[in-house]
Amino acid sequence: MHAPLPFDDATVLGAGLMGRLMALALAQRGCRVALYDAAGPEADGAAARVAAAMLAPLAESAVAPASVVRMGQYGLTRWPELLATLAAPVFFQREGTLVLWHRQDAPEAARFAGVLARSAQQVPELPAMQRIDAAGIAALEPALSGRFAQGLWLPGEGQLDNRALLAALLATLQALPNVQLHWHSPRAPADFAPGASERVIDCRGLGARPQWAALRGVRGEVIRVHAPEVTLQRPTRLVHPRYPLYIAPKPDGVFVIGATEIESDDMSPASVRSTLELLSAAYSVHSGFAEARILEIATQCRPTLPDNLPAIRWLQPRVLQVNGLYRHGFLIAPALLDDAMARLAHERP
Repeated sequence: MHAPLPFDDATVLGAGLMGRLMALALAQRGCRVALYDAAGPEADGAAARVAAAMLAPLAESAVAPASVVRMGQYGLTRWPELLATLAAPVFFQREGTLVLWHRQDAPEAARFAGVLARSAQQVPELPAMQRIDAAGIAALEPALSGRFAQGLWLPGEGQLDNRALLAALLATLQALPNVQLHWHSPRAPADFAPGASERVIDCRGLGARPQWAALRGVRGEVIRVHAPEVTLQRPTRLVHPRYPLYIAPKPDGVFVIGATEIESDDMSPASVRSTLELLSAAYSVHSGFAEARILEIATQCRPTLPDNLPAIRWLQPRVLQVNGLYRHGFLIAPALLDDAMARLAHERP
């Protein structure tokens, strides 16, 4: 049983992943909720719409500290509980992550495996990384038979369909009588003066920079393709000395391909160079991508704090901010949600 919340009304700023999760959790706990966003209901301005939504704590430990890995492992068990409360089903699976490399990149793969092994020592609850040979790769992904001699399998890791999740959260919120949705309505904490029975929760990502000067944008570029000839069952990562490619399968033959990470808040379209690199690397994993149809080439900037870690803070009494999810949004969102709700209820986070 949750402790009762010490307020009746909540205003949530920002309707990206974190804002929608917060609004729903507050409404389910009996609050009257008003959700404001500068964009529309399709989450066009949110980093979550562009993300691959991989839930890969061990794989991400190559670039993340143990605290993020632990939050990610928590999220893997928490996501099914959150999804079960939604008005529509959302694709979610835990078929593990496959890590591959071309022969010339074996030294980089050895370094990567060493980092993951150290992460496993720091977070022993993670499922053990498994080294596999060509036969093991073929057993996991028959479509890759004969293409790679060695790989790593990270069992238990998962992914979900980010756009289906955003849509299901929207539908669930729309159906609740105690929720009001305000689109194309940018708001800042200064626009509100919450009383004793009110709280404001700011989840605006980079939109909160006027109140959180340390925030910066880290640009990401992804390509969505329709490749019905490619049958990959799980997220696949390609070790490369310059860019770690990932290919995340979604329902109906759609794949999200990404790798680029640029220290910039530039929101202009993707460059020719990065597009060629992403598509060429995907083709090197599976030649079936040659006949794929490009659905979208998207760019977005993730809200990031100086230490690349998320943060929850009280901006002022009765105004809570959740931000800095960086590249780990879907991985760590359940942990941040539960922590923020505990703070709002004065529970121990």
